[in-house]
Amino acid sequence: MTSALRAAATTEVVKRPGRWLALGVLVLAVLLVAVDATVLGLATPYISEDLKPSGTQLLWIGDVYSFVIAGLLVSMGSLGDRIGRKRLLLIGATAFGAVSVLNAYATTPELMILARALLGVAGATLMPATLALIRNLFHDPRERSLAVGVWGATASAGAAVGPVVGGFLLEHFWWGSVFLINLPVMAVLVVVGARLLPESRDPAPGPWDLTSVALSLVGMIGVVYSVKELAAHGPSPDALGAAALGAGALYWFVRRQLTLPTPLLDMRLFANRGFSGAVLADLLSVLGLSGLVFFLSQYLQLVQGMRPFEAGLAELPAAVGAVVAGLVAGSCARRFSVRSVVTGGLAAVGLALAALTLLDRSTGYPLIGTALLVVGLGAGFSFTVTADVILSSVPREQSGAASAVSETAYELGAALGIAVLGSIVTSVYRGFPAPAGTPAAAHESLGGAVEVASALPADSAHALMAAAREAFVDGLALAAGSGAAVLLAASVASWFLLRGQRLEDGAEHP
Repeated sequence: MTSALRAAATTEVVKRPGRWLALGVLVLAVLLVAVDATVLGLATPYISEDLKPSGTQLLWIGDVYSFVIAGLLVSMGSLGDRIGRKRLLLIGATAFGAVSVLNAYATTPELMILARALLGVAGATLMPATLALIRNLFHDPRERSLAVGVWGATASAGAAVGPVVGGFLLEHFWWGSVFLINLPVMAVLVVVGARLLPESRDPAPGPWDLTSVALSLVGMIGVVYSVKELAAHGPSPDALGAAALGAGALYWFVRRQLTLPTPLLDMRLFANRGFSGAVLADLLSVLGLSGLVFFLSQYLQLVQGMRPFEAGLAELPAAVGAVVAGLVAGSCARRFSVRSVVTGGLAAVGLALAALTLLDRSTGYPLIGTALLVVGLGAGFSFTVTADVILSSVPREQSGAASAVSETAYELGAALGIAVLGSIVTSVYRGFPAPAGTPAAAHESLGGAVEVASALPADSAHALMAAAREAFVDGLALAAGSGAAVLLAASVASWFLLRGQRLEDGAEHP
């Protein structure tokens, strides 16, 4: 073949027709998974009223989705490398739509917990498959950087749009509607994706080791559950037992991967300093962010009195910042450097969180909105570039497993963030002085205080809510300061770990 023909063939594959439309299909899946992770929080009061779950059942309804996703991401990413990422994505999308119906029409708390767990199984197939397919759709590194930016911006936008969409639906329809919106989107994804998405897989994957799958699931669920329990209730036999079980399973998982000829997750990936640095940056930054964002929604609704829809709109600057930054992050990383963009992004988020330590009960929206915009910009720059680094650090045939590691860092960081920063908010909040005879439920959460106050005389209710809101804001400010410290530490670590890291420039030969 002549050099001209080789160049033409390479260009034809590198510039795959329909690749941008295919990207649009992929981001639909990302959007829905992100929306589903945030929308349940708004629907929880309505689900509680209808299904009447116990306190423990309510916690499982909220947590089991993220538990299962965190436990299965690595396994599903590896499965996609073996059976085909397109096939796994289409199977997962079909299952996600079907299980959404089960969620919407659940009639008992037990059925709702099962439905949320099954939704987590389906969700675990979608995120790593979408990022891995981007790696195989876009062989030109500059185009891939932009595509990853769109992917990351959509994930950020979904997390912010969830409360807006959920708030609108809950004000006009019953709580099951927040799940039924998944159906038309997943239908479009399956129909259009079947035509436009290319299939890709590891050409020599080896067997899918079920023992490793079980160890990964038990290890991640054990660790995440124990962190949540320790943060909420302190040391207990259940929490310590789950921690020991999870840590033991993960240790066994790592040892097994190092001995298998074709491991579920190639642990040698972590020998790449850029890969490890990007994963650590993601873990720490999500840890610092997630707990604060979770409690900021409560601040806007229960302290400042916004309706769910208004609170969702108030959080949109974060999504706007993430979208803008995601689209230009790759260009900035090539013009300056990977470590300067990631370090600068994380530092910006840390400083914005530090500004939120100034919150009080009457803080005006300009400070909150500006801080959220800076958070979105910083996170958009950091997450987009680290995702690009993770994808470009591994061979294309391992892109599913690498994508799953990236997603696992997000999920684990979110669980740890809500647990650790949540425990800070809760510990400060529980000590507030309440009028004599106030039920203990008022000290459990700000929502509990609102419910208790509704049954008290006006003077007592006013005194209770004033003290509860003051304590909640104090806890939120302390959590913001802790989150800022974590982000600034992540910024410093990234400066050293990402030294010399560059994004690719030349188009790769498929």
